Amino acid sequence: MATKKKTSRKASAKTKTNPREFSGPLVDGPDRAPSRAMLHAVGFNRKDFKKPQIGIASTWSEVTPCNIHIDGLAREASKGADAAGGKGVIFNTITISDGISMGTEGMKYSLVSREVIADSIETVVGCEGMDGLVAIGGCDKNMPACLIAMARLDRPSVFVYGGTILPGCVTLKGKKKELDIVSVFEAVGQHAAGKMTDAELRKIEEAAIPGPGSCGGMYTANTMASAIEALGMSLPNSSAQAAISDDKLRDCFDAGAAVLHLLKKGIKPSDILSREAFENAITVVIALGGSTNAVLHLLAMAHASGVKLSIDDFTKIGKRVPVLADLKPSGKYEMAHLVDIGGTLPMMKTLWKEGLLHGDCLTVTGKTLAQNLAKAKAYPKSQKIIRPLSDPIKKESHLVVMYGNLAPGGGVAKISGKEGEKFTGKARVFDSEEASMDAILSGKIKDGDVIVIRREGPKGGPGMREMLGPTSAVMGRGLGKTVALITDGRFSGGSHGFVVGHITPEAHVGGPIGLLKNGDVITIDAKRRKIDVDVTAAEMKKRKAKWKAPKPRYKRGVLAKFAALTTSASEGAVTDKNL
Repeated sequence: MATKKKTSRKASAKTKTNPREFSGPLVDGPDRAPSRAMLHAVGFNRKDFKKPQIGIASTWSEVTPCNIHIDGLAREASKGADAAGGKGVIFNTITISDGISMGTEGMKYSLVSREVIADSIETVVGCEGMDGLVAIGGCDKNMPACLIAMARLDRPSVFVYGGTILPGCVTLKGKKKELDIVSVFEAVGQHAAGKMTDAELRKIEEAAIPGPGSCGGMYTANTMASAIEALGMSLPNSSAQAAISDDKLRDCFDAGAAVLHLLKKGIKPSDILSREAFENAITVVIALGGSTNAVLHLLAMAHASGVKLSIDDFTKIGKRVPVLADLKPSGKYEMAHLVDIGGTLPMMKTLWKEGLLHGDCLTVTGKTLAQNLAKAKAYPKSQKIIRPLSDPIKKESHLVVMYGNLAPGGGVAKISGKEGEKFTGKARVFDSEEASMDAILSGKIKDGDVIVIRREGPKGGPGMREMLGPTSAVMGRGLGKTVALITDGRFSGGSHGFVVGHITPEAHVGGPIGLLKNGDVITIDAKRRKIDVDVTAAEMKKRKAKWKAPKPRYKRGVLAKFAALTTSASEGAVTDKNL
């Protein structure tokens, strides 16, 4: 792998390049006739062997609405590569659905799929000698996976976001209401509390997902798409387009062509993925009120890029960057509404003008971020989705990294300000998500409780499941302001409330969260960035002495491999750091 540069090179730099550096050795010369014979059979002609080969990594499948349309987008990207003088070669990788598997054993494969997808893209491009890459992602794990693969391969690459879904719509009790997948999860809690009938729940279920596209709020998919664009690895506004739209088709075609431009200029991901670019990504995630999963994924992407990044960088940047977007889950609007008023570019231009973004970072356009943003138009004056810097939703970041005797390695909270800044309550301890859900839905959780869900970390789960079910059930039962929840697992971008995840060290390796008992008093202080349990160090030491490491839940297969190789959540839960 090429050595990674720590700062962006200037867009005007000229480098002599070989646009067929990788495909040439596979198809040139009499001895490569067998390779050419195989490629003739998949549609190559004689002239194609002299063109750069551009891999088009498609995450299409019928598994999830996030990715159901991506086969068509991949074909558009291939057309764009061909039109610019390359030869597009489409290949597939897997995807999974968090929304479908959430709350089941299957969800343990979710974070694991990030590594599988990255490995598979790296494997195909590396094996087949592709000179450049377009990767198209829709659901939230395959997006950071695409970037991890691009960073490892370090060949001219462009990421394309599959696009956001449109809101669903239902009429309940004579009132129209816009819906998304989180509406369904919260409806389950309302139904359990007797606030919703079977028929009403069924109406919401059938109307919430109207077609293709990623989950509609500023959940993890839209968060990561925006972060990747801020990194400079997507074309302008790729993160803010509807899945089914002419804009998205053009985005794909242009991405295919853009890779050929990058090949000619000799611009690789290592020229783009600098420390400053990751700071830009963090800034945009904060301004949009994005998902806590961005912490996990940006750490992993930085690791793959050879860029030093830590959870404490989110705190440093968060002290100067406000939350501006009134987007779900904590806010009012969907991503589709932001698309309608111009997407993320006007907001990014404001941040750049105020010195909150590094404008000199190189991007996949071959230009700097500042050059890309220069012509961005302002939002309509009547819009209410993006607040001005003078009147933010929150003056500092909603992503709060906490430490304390309960999380000496750190934990990540999502504090919008609506929950308050401090919570003290008694622990209700559960060794799995399922056990906590049973207690919440059956009414056993009361005001003042701190729900503790442990053994759900990267190693202990294994796979670090998202706790969208429990957080949504808490909100649905009307306990959002009177109950807190902490976990060594993680949260969906759709989770909200007084919640802290990524507790490190996790229970499986003997972390303090694994030593908690029912009734222990826990204090979460967002202002002081502290999470502590009111138990003496001597008592915790006694508990640790009696603690025994639990047996692995899986002894073979992909989950066992992940558990054996993964780092902690505070290091991005990557699998190739300690090799």
